[in-house]
Amino acid sequence: MRTPRRNATRGASSGLASPRLARAVIRAVRQGRERPLTVHHLNQLLLVCSLVLLIAVAAVRISSRSGLPSLLVYLAIGVAMGQDGIGDIKFDNAELVQVIGYAALVVILAEGGLGTKWKEAKPALPAASALALAGVAVSVGVTAAGAHYLTGLEWRQALIVGAVVSSTDAAAVFSVLRRIPLPKRITGTLEAESGFNDAPVVILVVAFSTAGPIEHWYVLLGEIALELAIGAAIGLAVGWLGSWGLRHVALPASGLYPIAVLSIAIAAYAAGAMAHGSGFLAVYLASMVMGNARLPHWPATRGFADGLGWLAQIGMFVLLGLLVTPHELGDDILPALVIGLVLTMVARPLSVVLCLVPFRVPWQEQALMSWAGLRGAVPIILATIPMVEGVTGSRRIFNIVFVLVVVYTLVQGPTLPWLARVLRLGKGDEAADLGIESAPLERLRGHLLSVTIPEGSRMHGVEVSELRLPTGSAVTLVVRDGTSFVPLPSTGLRRGDELLVVATDPVRDAAEARLRAVGHGGKLAGWLGTAGTEGARGHHR
Repeated sequence: MRTPRRNATRGASSGLASPRLARAVIRAVRQGRERPLTVHHLNQLLLVCSLVLLIAVAAVRISSRSGLPSLLVYLAIGVAMGQDGIGDIKFDNAELVQVIGYAALVVILAEGGLGTKWKEAKPALPAASALALAGVAVSVGVTAAGAHYLTGLEWRQALIVGAVVSSTDAAAVFSVLRRIPLPKRITGTLEAESGFNDAPVVILVVAFSTAGPIEHWYVLLGEIALELAIGAAIGLAVGWLGSWGLRHVALPASGLYPIAVLSIAIAAYAAGAMAHGSGFLAVYLASMVMGNARLPHWPATRGFADGLGWLAQIGMFVLLGLLVTPHELGDDILPALVIGLVLTMVARPLSVVLCLVPFRVPWQEQALMSWAGLRGAVPIILATIPMVEGVTGSRRIFNIVFVLVVVYTLVQGPTLPWLARVLRLGKGDEAADLGIESAPLERLRGHLLSVTIPEGSRMHGVEVSELRLPTGSAVTLVVRDGTSFVPLPSTGLRRGDELLVVATDPVRDAAEARLRAVGHGGKLAGWLGTAGTEGARGHHR
């Protein structure tokens, strides 16, 4: 028995900065040089990549209608292209997949952080932090025990599996629940938890995969706490410095701002990794700071980050699908189902109850958050770590995790909306939130708000004058059934309408808050106590 090496967990936070992963890229490049790449081959490669991207983009439409997360479609594309599929591509470079997977996760975390609203996340931070730390520990312990005693996995393999599947994916959850209005406490907690729990989970998986038997577990916990603290400090510092610089330095072109923001986020990851902290936590926090700093040309930045996030997800999942060998999955289906049952019915609910009871969260919300612990990209990518490290049975670990993620996403995804309605957390007749996009009018010191009135919104039937927008804002155009017109004060609004609202800079936030309040409370919003996001939250309760 010996204590894990000091650098056992550093590989988790180093990610792309790790020399081992860098060597994997170099080897891949050298192998490619053995077969000269001609212009014809390059054209074929570009054609295949473009077709895959187009199919993946079209698949988003299918997944949105079926209620399934799009990750399953992307995985299916990779499996179909790979061995035993119609493409019959033999691909088994786990190191390259791990490198690309880490890079994709950095982009995905950056995009998630940029889209996190501090006002919604702040009240949920204590509960989300408890789930991301204590909840992960409970989930790893219970799942590992079930994997060991029920499926016969060795303790090291069981601990790796337990750690790998303990990371949740908010993108998968919200792709299912985006049409159902939920209390902000639920959405804020799930989003913050998914952003925070990647870091400790990555550290645990690397520690279990690279270290020998652990004699002093408190040493490992201390190192995890230290790496998280370093990553958090660097992320917050880089995010604040980057926001300050972008607000005070005028770039010559608006298209440079999105590039600068993403570069700062990636720099936070690299700085955190090189300082032996959690690079994943650093990039998420830095992005969240910049996302709430009112930076110039923000809509363009969000659109750019959103597009890169989709590209990262598509490429990552297609590669993971290529790495799977379908005919090898047969013997691992039953163990995956058993471990997934323990995780879904015992480990996740137990961790949620133990972590949220001190915060007096209603049992209905606890039940939904227990069932909403969907797994996504991170578990499958982390399952490549033991393969790269040469852990005994690592291929079986990867197969078990792959089957578990696919099967339980298929089970949990379609049933989440139904469960939300049963628990009366997302009623069909509740007002859906408005879709509001903002484009800054730099020279006019104003904003152009694009507002979409969804089905179920209580803005239906409200006249323009009854919106009672703050002075300095006005509805300038209405698009209805493909026809646009300038509204009168007596014009009644309908479901499906798109509004263009012009607001001066000082009243921009007040105008958006008022629009959301009317969307949730109707023309009497404000008089009945409904106001902005707080009113929405209170209405759901």
